[in-house]
Amino acid sequence: MEARTVFFVSDGTGITAETFGHSVLTQFDLRFKQIRLPFIDTLAKAHNAVREINHSFEKDGKRPIVFSTLVKANLSAVIRLSKGMHMDLIHTFVEPLEQELGVKSTHTIGRSHNIADSDAYKNRIEAINFSLAHDDGQSDKNLTAADVILVGVSRSGKTPTSLYLAMQYGIKAANYPLIPEDFERDKLPSGLLPFKSKIFGLSIAPDRLSEVRNERRPGSKYAALENCRYEVNEAEKMMRREGIRWTSSTAKSIEEIATMILQEIKSDRRFY
Repeated sequence: MEARTVFFVSDGTGITAETFGHSVLTQFDLRFKQIRLPFIDTLAKAHNAVREINHSFEKDGKRPIVFSTLVKANLSAVIRLSKGMHMDLIHTFVEPLEQELGVKSTHTIGRSHNIADSDAYKNRIEAINFSLAHDDGQSDKNLTAADVILVGVSRSGKTPTSLYLAMQYGIKAANYPLIPEDFERDKLPSGLLPFKSKIFGLSIAPDRLSEVRNERRPGSKYAALENCRYEVNEAEKMMRREGIRWTSSTAKSIEEIATMILQEIKSDRRFY
């Protein structure tokens, strides 16, 4: 089936419209061609957006779906003239809340992501820097400041999960690979022992691990299925023996893994 075109139109970054739109679109087992139109903050840009939406309609023969978070009513009115199926998130949610709360909203463009001077933003930047400095076992300095330490075999998803936790939630996440030398010693890396209560483990199915590693080092021992089976088995055995909480990343998204970790470390921080 041909993909349906979807536009995310915003007077800011478009992240809010895209995030909401993705949540809705995942309920449909269809393919979507997704186009973000950010910073539509003038009438000229709004009319250009309409032309692009209308061109998609003429080319596809089907109405594009338009998710909009335009704050200014005059810009939103222009976009509504397009030949798309219009989903206005401001109109749908903000106006009813204004009535319920008895106050007018700020109607500030890009407010949800304009937080460069806030403590939350600074915390996220600090967390990102921390996670980068402690990626892949680069350093065991200042681990007392870590909120969580991820361990697992190489390519089990530690780095993307660490960075997601830092960027989305301001969580300082270090990550360490479990390597054959650790399995031979039958011990965790010595630098982690004082912080065992902060450790969370990631595992992965050996066949999937082999696929991922072959993309990086095709035909190597590192990527061989038998070696992957050995490393995964030894890592899981070590985590069970050490009483480390862990989960498999094989069929889980980064978002799901991060949510599990947040529940385990009892963090109530939410920085968007």
